[in-house]
Amino acid sequence: MASRGRIVIVAAFIALGLGFFGYYYYANLDIPELEKVQLELVDVKVLEVNSIDNRANLEVSFLVTNSGKRTVTISNINYELFANGKNIGNGQYSTEDIALPGRALIYPSQPILLTNTFDFVYTDRVANEYLSITKGEQVSYTTTGTLTVESAWTLLDKNFESSFG
Repeated sequence: MASRGRIVIVAAFIALGLGFFGYYYYANLDIPELEKVQLELVDVKVLEVNSIDNRANLEVSFLVTNSGKRTVTISNINYELFANGKNIGNGQYSTEDIALPGRALIYPSQPILLTNTFDFVYTDRVANEYLSITKGEQVSYTTTGTLTVESAWTLLDKNFESSFG
């Protein structure tokens, strides 16, 4: 027959294991809600052109729509930006260094606009696109990447692709 101390220790470990399982199960209940978040590229504007360094700062605007029932936040958007079908570089919107309560909240059925400054550097490979963008000509933009959607208990990395123009 097992001693009372041994039974208490085994029961404590079983309770701890059930607690971890319960937390894991509860945290994963949010995943279907997080998958309902959509990201759309809505605008790309020239903020500044530095003709000496051959750089242009672009403002990339994303519209985030939450069709789920839970309030969420976006901690990270990693994206590639294409102009007229040609890759012009990578960008990142990040609020990872801001605590969850300080981030922009995305309420259900209330779209929010998130903007990011994209540093576009002139190279021979993207010379035509650079000139089209800096001269204000009509340009078709596409972006692909990954966004990180977070709730209080869970985070989800989700792929996206969107076009504008």
